[in-house]
Amino acid sequence: MTGPSAAGSGRGSVPGRVPARDPGLQPERTRLAWRRTTLACTVVAVLAAKQAVHDEIGVAGVVAAALCVFVWLGFLRVAHRRIQAVGSSARPAAMPLRAALTATACTVALACFAVAIVL
Repeated sequence: MTGPSAAGSGRGSVPGRVPARDPGLQPERTRLAWRRTTLACTVVAVLAAKQAVHDEIGVAGVVAAALCVFVWLGFLRVAHRRIQAVGSSARPAAMPLRAALTATACTVALACFAVAIVL
């Protein structure tokens, strides 16, 4: 192939220079992914609360449902901060390790509490 490479092709491109990143689509997809995940966690917390209110699941089930709501609030906080960080700049910083671990722990905790409510 004797022509310009695909990475360096196009008008006004300088060979060896990385083109500027389009800040439009990738941050929007990331925000939408965080919103979908937050919606899924919201559904889990609402179903846990419904289960605790309408069914007789015992004290352990009520505690698990309350913990689901508490964990949901924690996840909501992490997700809201990340959505704001992604939307506030053209090149957002990497997600802090603490926030990533918190989001992971909240997701695992919601699954565990859901099992506790069902059993």
